[in-house]
Amino acid sequence: MAIEQDGLSTDGSVFTEKSGLQAFLQDWPPMVILAIAWLALMVFIAIFAPLLTPYDFMAVDVLARLKPPVFFGGTFNHVLGTDQLGRDVLSRAIASIRVSITIALCATLISTIVGVTLGFIAAYFRGWVDQVILTIVDAQLAMPFMIIAIAVLAFLGNSLPIFVMLLGLYGWEQVTRIARGLAISANTQGYAAAAREIGASPERIYLRHILPNISATIVIAMTLNVPGVILLESSLSFLGIGLQPPQTSLGNMVGYGRDYVQSAPWIMLMPSAVIVVTTLSVSIMGDWLRDRIDPTVK
Repeated sequence: MAIEQDGLSTDGSVFTEKSGLQAFLQDWPPMVILAIAWLALMVFIAIFAPLLTPYDFMAVDVLARLKPPVFFGGTFNHVLGTDQLGRDVLSRAIASIRVSITIALCATLISTIVGVTLGFIAAYFRGWVDQVILTIVDAQLAMPFMIIAIAVLAFLGNSLPIFVMLLGLYGWEQVTRIARGLAISANTQGYAAAAREIGASPERIYLRHILPNISATIVIAMTLNVPGVILLESSLSFLGIGLQPPQTSLGNMVGYGRDYVQSAPWIMLMPSAVIVVTTLSVSIMGDWLRDRIDPTVK
């Protein structure tokens, strides 16, 4: 093997040493930087939404209805225009980002907890318990979640707690399979066997030893589940069975704007763009994290 030194290898060939910028761009591609910056902006807006909204997002001003945004020839009084009731689109978008991001994070956390718990139970008991859990997982995968969500919301109503709990059942089956497989593999490794030999309880083995060692893969699964939750929430709200007034979300705004696509496209333009860019950013960051920290990816 040729050894590189002082710009030459031992076989006489010339090599080019990577510059600091090239190394940085290899570790942090521009698309990843843009995705992280956008997600940081979304989190900032979600946290400080009440301080950023120029108007009350529920304030109705019929005299100012359907005012165009600045880039459509409007004024800076309403930078992104107003909707059919005269409500400020920018204020509603900021409030909707806060609600949608909160729902997505809470639902993803719930699905991860459910998935990891069932995966660990299946890995620990094996046998018929494992088969029952895998059967439930297969049944969940065979049923379109949208139909389940529509049926549940039609029967129980669509209050915010029920809505979040329902979305929290989206994607748990994938996390269950991942956690089960990783836990079974970890049980055969030295650190889990050593902890078992010194008398550690199953709860301690799984929570203090196995979970930290598989947490990287679980975090990646969470990031890849967030876009699906955002799109599902947007779809349900768009169909009118999601959050109801006075609550608002990005999908809710798109649903209200569909009747004004030709006369006032800006009503649904802003929330639609936020949904697309946010889901794309989360997906890019999830793929990047998988490439960097998932030990199964070379």
